[in-house]
Amino acid sequence: MTAQKVRFNVGGRIIETTATTLATARRDSMFGAMFDDEWKLQPRGDELVKPEEKEYFIDRDPDCFSVLLNLLRTGKLHVPSNIPEKLLYMEANYYGLLDHVRTAKWGDFDSNRLRLASTVSGQAPGNCTAIRASPDGGCAVAHGGIVRVYDWMLEEHPPLNLEYQSVNDIGWMDSDKIVMSVRQNSTRHPGMGVFSSLTGELRHRFQLGDGKDQVKGFAAGALCFNSDSNKVLASCRETSNEGIWEWHQVTGKLTETSNQGIGVWDQVTGKQTDFFDFCLGGDAGKIQWLNGSNCLFVGGYIDDKYYINVLDFRDKSVVWSWPNGTKACVTASRIWDASPMDESKFCVVGGDDGTLGVLDLRSTKGGVRWNPYRDVECRYRPKLTCHAGQVFCSIDDEISVYYHGLDQWVLTSTLGRSQGGPIQDFSIGGDRLFALHIEENVFDVWETPSAPII
Repeated sequence: MTAQKVRFNVGGRIIETTATTLATARRDSMFGAMFDDEWKLQPRGDELVKPEEKEYFIDRDPDCFSVLLNLLRTGKLHVPSNIPEKLLYMEANYYGLLDHVRTAKWGDFDSNRLRLASTVSGQAPGNCTAIRASPDGGCAVAHGGIVRVYDWMLEEHPPLNLEYQSVNDIGWMDSDKIVMSVRQNSTRHPGMGVFSSLTGELRHRFQLGDGKDQVKGFAAGALCFNSDSNKVLASCRETSNEGIWEWHQVTGKLTETSNQGIGVWDQVTGKQTDFFDFCLGGDAGKIQWLNGSNCLFVGGYIDDKYYINVLDFRDKSVVWSWPNGTKACVTASRIWDASPMDESKFCVVGGDDGTLGVLDLRSTKGGVRWNPYRDVECRYRPKLTCHAGQVFCSIDDEISVYYHGLDQWVLTSTLGRSQGGPIQDFSIGGDRLFALHIEENVFDVWETPSAPII
């Protein structure tokens, strides 16, 4: 690496640095395009002028440039009081340095060191149902018939809507594209669409069908992604009123169902590539691809009872289901939610006190291994997610973080806040945790503090 000097004229101010400093901006930045593979300045203009004597004019704010240049030099972000943070973020985006700013502003996600960084006020009472974190630290909130989108600076972008129908689920393909599914639809208005997170523009609709009869209308429910194959998956239900009566193995009852299954779409083309004709028998509230197994986790309710299925897409079979006629447990009367810990173990939460347990596909004993840890009654339905080897469980207005070792749950931290009432939903992504409160629709943003400057 050369220490070649580089001179910039930024908005009339001369600023000098070295190629070594600019190389820390990485190849995907504006500075990366100025240099060759060895970070030597590319030929430009008068060849008689030595590269180190050339002046590169940039018509941007010189104060922000100096702050960002110092960030590249030291890895630390110091914003003088005379520079608005929004202006700095806009300039960082221009130079391709937003990732550097984010890294300096808060550290890598550490659930044991999370701190409440900010709270975003709700738009209207009692109407938000879900929140999803974006890959770059923003989020999307399902709010009745629209989705409100926030970037990583928590600035709100134009809202998304699909004929203002009730939103069922939302998901981020990447930091620029959001998928939305709605609860009601017709053959004329398919219930899934891809939107621009920046402008709110509808990019394209997904055709919903079972691969057999494309005339029937389908409504899309829970969403998930298989990043390895660039696929979008959604639980689907035929919107026809003509139900089918089937004997369901979980409830042991005749259940009226419509044609159901799991649809698969290509993220790039938006075309449907597969359909798993699988009778859900209820509402699939959560689906999640199990990486490395070619299987899909499906969890939801049948007659107010929680069920779990694991579907293998290689031969279109149900490889595991729960419960299989066995009692859930004696200490917890019901399951509220479940989340995969890995491809063979699932964490569940149940009972009136939010007891945690484990379902192990490899176990021959069956049932749930419960580890009671609370003696306080839950007032609102708990929710679960597993992230980076830890379990996050919302109990009323707080989120508890656990590590599971030696068949015991170890409480490592608690994220609590009373304003806004019980937690409706929460999501982790972009090194942040977002918690949506049900009563006032406010959401909290939890971050890991950046490392102290020594």
